[in-house]
Amino acid sequence: MTEELTGTRPLDASSRARVAIPFILCTLIWSSTWLVIRTQLGVVPPSWSIAYRFGIAAIAMLGYVRWKRIPLGMTPRQHGFAIVYGIAQYALNYDAVYAAERTVTSGLVALVFALLVVPNALLAWVFLKQGVSRAFLLGSAVAGAGLVLLFWHELHAAAAGGHALLVGIGWTIAGVLAASVANVMQAAKAAKAIPVASLVAWGMIWGTLFNVVVAWGLDGAPSFDPHPAYWLGTLYLALIGSALAFTAYFVVIRAIGPARAAYSSVMIPVLAMALSTVFEGYRWSPEAAVGGLLSLAGLFVALQARQSASPAR
Repeated sequence: MTEELTGTRPLDASSRARVAIPFILCTLIWSSTWLVIRTQLGVVPPSWSIAYRFGIAAIAMLGYVRWKRIPLGMTPRQHGFAIVYGIAQYALNYDAVYAAERTVTSGLVALVFALLVVPNALLAWVFLKQGVSRAFLLGSAVAGAGLVLLFWHELHAAAAGGHALLVGIGWTIAGVLAASVANVMQAAKAAKAIPVASLVAWGMIWGTLFNVVVAWGLDGAPSFDPHPAYWLGTLYLALIGSALAFTAYFVVIRAIGPARAAYSSVMIPVLAMALSTVFEGYRWSPEAAVGGLLSLAGLFVALQARQSASPAR
């Protein structure tokens, strides 16, 4: 990580080291959460599972903020910002992901999420005035072609279930777009005036309230799964996969920008697909393997090109 795209000067060696730790942490955590999400699908409607997850995460973040004596107060304008960010990141994003994993394996959902770097960079170009090179666009196109090859095999193998797979892919793309909006908001000037932990806490609070309204409207009163595996998974997703991982990730975004922070999306699918192969029985065909490798190679090229682009001033 040499030239940083969000500031007017590169990070020094010690700053890069401080960014590397949360970067590695959120990458490792999110490699596993795709698989854990599948423990949430069953007795409890996904809308309520999401509400429970971020409700618990919000309580954890509030406890952390009080423990660290981080200012929690915000202006009405900042609350408006937190509402939009919280609904995009902690409601719409996860509504789409949980819906996708009903028909698509967790590893494949994670692989499509590797494309997060593309809308992150394009939205940063539009709203944050960060440049996008032709090489970046070319690498992104290669990554997209790899995904088409990967899912072409899946559609062919699915036969009668092909429509369900397409629906799952559509939900995944919707989740990517919602996450990208929230990512770019975290790099905006308005976000940098609010402590990371405070914005994450308020975002989770507003996102949870939205999730509860949606869940009650779509699925009625709250329902509960008595199995310990469900609640252990919920706690893991809330405390580790949400409170800890999002705080770490947004520290990275503010330091190096949303496009470069999404570099983690290139590494996460490799680990997520490995877990999917072991625990979900995913079987690699030659076409799927080539498609997956082509996608990751294209994203790597895109990110290297993005790295050499001129920083916005």
